[in-house]
Amino acid sequence: MTQYLLAIDQGTTSSRAILYTLDMTVVSTAQEEFRQHFPRNGWVEHDPEDIWDTVLRSCRTVLSKNNVDADQVSTIGITNQRETTLVWDRHTGQPVYNAIVWQDRRTADICRQLHNDGLEDTCQQKTGLLLDPYFSGTKVKWILDNVAGARQKAEQGDLLFGTVDTFLLWRMTKGEVHATDATNASRTLLFDIHNQRWSTTMMRELGVPASMLPEVKDSAADFGICAAEWLGADIPVCSMIGDQQAALVGQACFEPGMLKSTYGTGCFAVVNTGTEAITSQHRLLTTVGYRLKGETTYALEGSIFMAGAIIQWLRDGLGIIDKADDTEELAQSIRHDQSEIMVPAFTGLGAPYWDPDARAAIFGMTRDTGVAQMVAAAIRSVAFQTEDLLQAMVQDGIEVKSLRVDGGMVRNRWFLQTLADLTGVSTVTSNTAETTAQGAALLAALHQGHFDSIQDLNKVWRVEEKYSPSIRQADRERLYQRWQSAVAKVQSS
Repeated sequence: MTQYLLAIDQGTTSSRAILYTLDMTVVSTAQEEFRQHFPRNGWVEHDPEDIWDTVLRSCRTVLSKNNVDADQVSTIGITNQRETTLVWDRHTGQPVYNAIVWQDRRTADICRQLHNDGLEDTCQQKTGLLLDPYFSGTKVKWILDNVAGARQKAEQGDLLFGTVDTFLLWRMTKGEVHATDATNASRTLLFDIHNQRWSTTMMRELGVPASMLPEVKDSAADFGICAAEWLGADIPVCSMIGDQQAALVGQACFEPGMLKSTYGTGCFAVVNTGTEAITSQHRLLTTVGYRLKGETTYALEGSIFMAGAIIQWLRDGLGIIDKADDTEELAQSIRHDQSEIMVPAFTGLGAPYWDPDARAAIFGMTRDTGVAQMVAAAIRSVAFQTEDLLQAMVQDGIEVKSLRVDGGMVRNRWFLQTLADLTGVSTVTSNTAETTAQGAALLAALHQGHFDSIQDLNKVWRVEEKYSPSIRQADRERLYQRWQSAVAKVQSS
């Protein structure tokens, strides 16, 4: 029988299942969106059962519509929205609270207190991260401190913590395996990225009992068996990796200095730094790029909270577009020197500012400002934010020659040209739009021996399109100065 690979890509707004042949040809995709919950200003939650149900249905759908039996699936690879935090009862499997999403800003006061207590340097030295509500550790602390009885149960060993990968694996294995991989662990504020183990210092400072934490494995490993109850046959899970690191693998960025940028709900630029964990002097994050056979490859990352989510806001919040694909035609009529500047700090500002209290604003509007101008300003804000990240990388000593890009926004060719224009860097798309899922599938295939080495994965990747800068350097610098001036106006201090 033909054998297949199944990749699960559990994202912020939807869950997807992608079926591959063993030579990494995409057979089919199934996808389901799920509801976003905003109980208070700056709070973002998911119902854990929605996450599980949409993953399960997507997997079943992609198999059934292609007449593939579960016993034809060689392995499963999982990639996931990172930092989103779940806590559940070890005995019943029931979550004690909704999943607190990576975008959620409710723990800003906790971060400020930890900063005031002098923990920032220790945090960065051990975890590579900064004290920001973005990461999982303060979310766990909030749940334990605010859900009735949660802290007592945690201290008794009755509660488990996990990011989305861990929760899905626990459900798939029917509670047999509580594990994560090094990339997801490195986004929790609780993991010592240099010693590759949970940090007793950070656990103590955040009040998180060690009994809650999952085992940390390589990104390609034996993670357990997805029980036959779910898909029809026992299937080994052979990779788990955070979505941005999965895209690093899917974009074949295996050498130091290679950079990818993903434009999904947020934007995440990640550059491979090899075996060296570089500490950024410009507020980028030091993180695990991937870990294979016990060897860690590190990366520097810049995180932007709002990219594709801005387009979703134009559609669902303002109602000025019917679908995301409308934005390309609307924006094409707008000159690069338009007066409108949008700073999309809807949930604060990420790298390199790390300002959870900043809020969104639009500057430079006139009586001529209409839907097309709003759309173009929204798209340009993503390119400007990318330039913020590239500037920080250059200042940290990284030579940026090109951007390998992926994610939903790369379907918009106007955006890709704008990205090249405003960053001054060639922008390259690859032969697959599914680089995140492909990264998870590649690692699962590698673990099962379908590829000889990680370098062997290079043959899967190739250039699809390339966009070169088309505006003058002086114009680029002038536009960027206007952007920086606008950002300064929305910052909280």
